[in-house]
Amino acid sequence: MRPEELDRTDPEGAIAAAAARVSNWGRWGEDDVLGTMNFLDDETRRAAAGLVRTGRSFSLSQSFDMDGPQRGWRRRTNPVHTMLDTGTDAVAGIQGFPHGLGGADDVIAMPLQCSTQWDGLGHIFDHGHAWNGRPADRVVTSEGDRITGIETAADVICGRGVLLDVGRVIGESGELPDGFAITEAHLAQTVAAQGSTSEIRRGDIVVVRTGQLSRARRDGWGEYAGGPAPGLSFTTADWLHDTEIAAIATDTWGFEVRPNEFDVAFQPLHQVAIPNIGLFIGEMWDPDALAAACHDDGHYDFFLTAAPIRITGAVGSPVNPVAVR
Repeated sequence: MRPEELDRTDPEGAIAAAAARVSNWGRWGEDDVLGTMNFLDDETRRAAAGLVRTGRSFSLSQSFDMDGPQRGWRRRTNPVHTMLDTGTDAVAGIQGFPHGLGGADDVIAMPLQCSTQWDGLGHIFDHGHAWNGRPADRVVTSEGDRITGIETAADVICGRGVLLDVGRVIGESGELPDGFAITEAHLAQTVAAQGSTSEIRRGDIVVVRTGQLSRARRDGWGEYAGGPAPGLSFTTADWLHDTEIAAIATDTWGFEVRPNEFDVAFQPLHQVAIPNIGLFIGEMWDPDALAAACHDDGHYDFFLTAAPIRITGAVGSPVNPVAVR
């Protein structure tokens, strides 16, 4: 049964039922490390290249700097950027290079999920199990994710991107309020309003704009990192599975609606989507400029490349997604 109505008092039951309905364990073999990225095959990727009409490109990344949204939850901080060599050093002649050569170098320290990023398949567990039913303690150890590390997806995340501007279609002034749960019906309404170029196909990378980032950019970060937010309803678990999309990303910190829809819960849709469906989730993406261009000409699909950094054993990665229209 698809849970259009939730029993808010029974998160355990709802999560277990959804996981049983949508599990992809074993679908691509016991050794699979790519989950729903298997839907994004070579032919799907080749066809997506034909979506480029104007050549105009859009970065869907927020900035990586000290002015970011993080507030220290679970030791997540904003990036700390430090210069190791500078023009000041060069002019002062203290770098030790011959014949007038000077240079600059720098270093950055940051959690891998402090700004625009992918959740990898080792990021979330369900009752001690990681993606494909593997015991979590055999997948992610102090050495990192030894099986589904983000590097396994480094060369596959490019294909047809589709923007669902739910904030513009459903919200007031282009924004959904915090706590707004986006249902399958809202997604269908958005597709219908936007037209045929936003119809969802197998292997798509779906980008959902709620408008929360627009609000944070205007009013200040507030509780953007971890606080109330619009997002996907738990009831979309079946849609995420049945559409056979490769990945989904939003302009919010946590992808799903916050507060979550159960009386006692923390990110229940993550618990179903990542370890059971094998779905890649992107968070804190910035689709605003892209959304304006899509609205102007009525085309909502595009070629999208969003490769994670090849960080061995990481359970997530910063990313600079680029949409080309």
